[in-house]
Amino acid sequence: MNGFISLPQVSQVAQTIQLAVAPVFLLAGIGAFLNVCAARLARVIDRARVIEKAVMVSRGEEHDRLVGEIRVLDRRMSVVNGAIFLCVASGCAICLVVILLFASELVDAHLGTAIAILFILAMLLQAAAFGTFIQEIRLAARTIHIRNEVLYHKAEAEEESGA
Repeated sequence: MNGFISLPQVSQVAQTIQLAVAPVFLLAGIGAFLNVCAARLARVIDRARVIEKAVMVSRGEEHDRLVGEIRVLDRRMSVVNGAIFLCVASGCAICLVVILLFASELVDAHLGTAIAILFILAMLLQAAAFGTFIQEIRLAARTIHIRNEVLYHKAEAEEESGA
């Protein structure tokens, strides 16, 4: 049997599956986080489309305010795209971890170091994705506010009755 790959026993495959369960659950969490990022990106894009139309017909202070808002929306899109990229890269690294777990069992190779390094890389990428997501949330929180003219606006009927 020299030159042939020895086939793993069912118990060895079962043990490898057990080792792969945690990274697979991690993939599910990454998928959920990607869903959140994609939803935020979609909302930002929808808002940008509304503002784009308004910018083209606005003038004066309103125009300046809308241009400022659309610049922030553009920045938010870039930041969310960065978080999505990092998250997908993390997911790819986790997939490679699972593949290497099974490959090491099939070819009886000692890939523990490579698997550990890939897992660390996946966690670093995911941490960077979370950090980038926090940056987007803070950017959104700093720029979302209700203007004073709206907060303290009085209806015409109230203004006339008070005069």
